[in-house]
Amino acid sequence: MPALSTPYTVHGGSDSGPPVLHDFSSNANPYGPPPGLLQALRDTDRSRYPDPHYLALRQALGAMHGVDPERVLPCSGGAEAIRRLSLAARLHGVCEVWVPQPGFGDYAAAAHALDLPCRNFADADALIQALGEAASAAPVLVWLCEPCNPTGATLTPAQWHALSLALDASGAALCLDLAYEPLRLDGGSALPDRLADLAWRLHCPNKALGLTGVRAAYLLAPAQDQALLPLQRLQALAPSWVLAAEGQTLLMHWIAARDGAHLHESRERLRADWLALREALQARGWQWLVPADPSCPPFGLVRPDGTADLLPRLRRQGIKLRDAHSFGLPGWYRLSAQPAAARRALLQALDRLRPGQSPSP
Repeated sequence: MPALSTPYTVHGGSDSGPPVLHDFSSNANPYGPPPGLLQALRDTDRSRYPDPHYLALRQALGAMHGVDPERVLPCSGGAEAIRRLSLAARLHGVCEVWVPQPGFGDYAAAAHALDLPCRNFADADALIQALGEAASAAPVLVWLCEPCNPTGATLTPAQWHALSLALDASGAALCLDLAYEPLRLDGGSALPDRLADLAWRLHCPNKALGLTGVRAAYLLAPAQDQALLPLQRLQALAPSWVLAAEGQTLLMHWIAARDGAHLHESRERLRADWLALREALQARGWQWLVPADPSCPPFGLVRPDGTADLLPRLRRQGIKLRDAHSFGLPGWYRLSAQPAAARRALLQALDRLRPGQSPSP
């Protein structure tokens, strides 16, 4: 039977090949979920539908974020939220979508599926300049990932201030993807409260909890309804029971896990893992796209020293990296921090692929 052609965007994580032994291609927390969450998932009642309105969940998440429960929209993962937001924007007159490049491919894929033109911006400064030039133009939907996937870059307070002014002048609708904020290694986003209240905010805690196979996320709607993305339309576009029972369980436990000991300990371990990985690859002649930043998440873009056919050769050894070609950066890879055993396996494999080279420390 011939292989199926697929229009889907490229992702890290599992693929159609043999099991991955050491996965540097996914940004999920490699230290997994809190033990209590695993037990709660095992105990979840799958014999009946969850509440179709998810009232208790929305009340709990609203209290955690200090927003009205009506502003909380459960979603079946971040990708479903992106598709639903894009469709709502298309139905309400948005004529163009702006996406970060490099950036998560689902933003552009959702726009292209709806015949919405896409415009790329390289970074926050380029976005601010473009918004200034587009003031009073046709309605625009802007996606921004904070911190950025795949670069790990984050906005400064000055950039947030300038972006807020540019959005006011342009009338564009801002959608913030905050999937990796819980994995920030130090500090937090400088996102000002005023701009947070004006933007749509996407939260995908299954990444920080190391449970990407449980499809669960949620959107926080702006404090005031927007003509470009009305809350009522987003609610109406959701399928019935958008969350399965285990997705609801994950999000309920996220409320306690967000500031719990397990996630704190995971970040501490990932900080050491990230530093060790960066130093080891730099010693082998690899180049990082963004300089080390203590506040960045534990992943980033790196270019190897020129070893040919690197990805398939590593994949045959059970080691997977994320090709950045789909991010618009051929020759670069996105790597995430992994525990010491995985890091040793990667470095040993790289040294074997370079005969005659003396392994660096």
